[in-house]
Amino acid sequence: MSNEVNTDLLKERSTATFDAERLTEFIYKGPEKVKRKRQIQNIVLQDKFLQSFKPTEFYDRDGQYNNAVRRQIYIMDRLEELGFRSETDRLNFREAAAPVELSPFGLHSGMFVPTLERQGTPEQSRKWVPLGKSFKMIGTYAQTELGHGTFIRGLETTATFDPETQEFILDSPTLSSIKYWPGNVAKTVNHCLVMAQLYTQGKCHGTHLFLVQVRSMEDHTIMPGLEIGDIGPKLGFDGVDNGFMKFNKYRIPRMNMLMRYAKVLENGDYIKPKNAKLTYGAMVMVRVWIVMDAFKALSRATVIAVRYSAVRRQSELRPGGEEAQVIDYQTQQYKLFPLLATSYAFLLAAEGMSQIYAKISSDIERGNLEDMPQLHALACGLKAFCTWVGCEGIEVCRMSCGGHGYSHASGIPKIYANIVGACTYEGENTVMMLQTARYLSKSYFRGQRGESLPELIQYLTIDLNVKSTLGEDCSFESLVAAYSHRAARMVATACKLQNANKQKGMPSHDAWNKSTVPFIAATKAHCHLLYAVYGIVENMGEFMQDGYFNQDQISILNRKVLALLEDIRPNAVALVDAFDYPDHLLQSCLGRYDGQVYEALYENSKSSPLNNTDIHSSYYNYIRPMMQKRSKSKDISAKL
Repeated sequence: MSNEVNTDLLKERSTATFDAERLTEFIYKGPEKVKRKRQIQNIVLQDKFLQSFKPTEFYDRDGQYNNAVRRQIYIMDRLEELGFRSETDRLNFREAAAPVELSPFGLHSGMFVPTLERQGTPEQSRKWVPLGKSFKMIGTYAQTELGHGTFIRGLETTATFDPETQEFILDSPTLSSIKYWPGNVAKTVNHCLVMAQLYTQGKCHGTHLFLVQVRSMEDHTIMPGLEIGDIGPKLGFDGVDNGFMKFNKYRIPRMNMLMRYAKVLENGDYIKPKNAKLTYGAMVMVRVWIVMDAFKALSRATVIAVRYSAVRRQSELRPGGEEAQVIDYQTQQYKLFPLLATSYAFLLAAEGMSQIYAKISSDIERGNLEDMPQLHALACGLKAFCTWVGCEGIEVCRMSCGGHGYSHASGIPKIYANIVGACTYEGENTVMMLQTARYLSKSYFRGQRGESLPELIQYLTIDLNVKSTLGEDCSFESLVAAYSHRAARMVATACKLQNANKQKGMPSHDAWNKSTVPFIAATKAHCHLLYAVYGIVENMGEFMQDGYFNQDQISILNRKVLALLEDIRPNAVALVDAFDYPDHLLQSCLGRYDGQVYEALYENSKSSPLNNTDIHSSYYNYIRPMMQKRSKSKDISAKL
């Protein structure tokens, strides 16, 4: 393959009005961190074992899982050999070493060990966490069942305390209670944190977490009383063994219940936690991570689509002229440039959310639970909003790449397949939106009573009679005011409908259910506050509904969007370059830094296993016999 950089990409980089390297340093928090990230990526590039793997789509299901295990164990060993202790260094190495492959040990490090640390008693943590960190105990998190997922209170798996033996008896009493979808449970782990309904002294005390050994730590055989298996192929996550698990009166020691907040004493007495939501900490943490995952997925797809649009030439802009770069078409710009801006918005939102999570989590550790509802609402809303918008945006990027976007060689299908699951795991998005909506509803009514509100939602008390002051400059203040007004009005409308339903005599749950459609719309508007001009134009009806904008202001906004496309055009490639995703991380023929797209596609196609032989065995087994059969039939017909 040629070592030259595509001339169109060279031109694009030369027209940028800013230094892309400075923006990269902003994204990664300084030049030293950028340098360190690249050093680590180069270590991966020079590793012959890590570079020996073919793209995952060329393996069958067994091969994908087997390779994922091999690669991830090698990565863990190399991290120890290299002595990387910084979590940023370790993350950079893992991402470069397995750029599109999710780990069969991901939930062990991401949820299992942190939950033991946060929800186990000091004694339990001292006993179990070292075993988890040393991988003698390999674990996962088992919550979702065949019949229940996001609705945790509806889970059917039971854990009944037997005071005579000081054991909990775990059982799957129905078909729908079988644990289904837990990652890594089918073949990888030997322990699970299982969410089950706690029964003691004849009473149900709701869902609690239990540490359950599921396989022998000696020979990995399944423990008696359990049925475990793999659920089969999925849209993505090919290297992850999502599984099912059925309990048949399976016994575990009393002290295997995580008891930092809630406890069952030896006599069966139940001591409830100070706040039931304290046990949801692990899920909130994961939702924070998912927002960052949405940024990474959308930004990578945008890099691929923008670079390819600069290289691809198609049709004529001027009669008789040369074929134009696709990126010069205004319609292509309108598809991609807002997604490029959204990627940066997601980055800032994810970082801001992480800071809020760290602060509020610290407060919770000290016993201050005041901001917990705010954290829960923020995590639920942004998790849903960012994954929805991210998945829709990635699909736009794929279609913006034309026919080649449909190929795995583009890299985009793998990005989409891995992130789209986030719309349902760790909380189905509609349910997550309604969790945030409940918080907004309560906050609205608090505001109406004159109570103070947290800074993030103080906009709910603004005067809705005030109209926009937006002018030709589309100032930042006027845009923020517009989004605040829209969200406040839509929350107020949903709350008034909810209230009206109650006044008609509806029970509270019915009044809520019959106002959930406007509440979902209002919650999206609440999350949408991280957008600017494009978001207003695309949702103009909601901004105009009460006459907030006049006709002149609408015209200003429409002109501004088109003007912004022209402003971004010379900088588009530099803006995606600033994400600093090397080719081996993107895994895309279309998004290559050098723009040698067609050479890469041709080389990739030659690596297809179907090209290993000139004549495939199916010819001898099926095609030739079919042709011979048809030929004989035709000969007989001719004689007749």
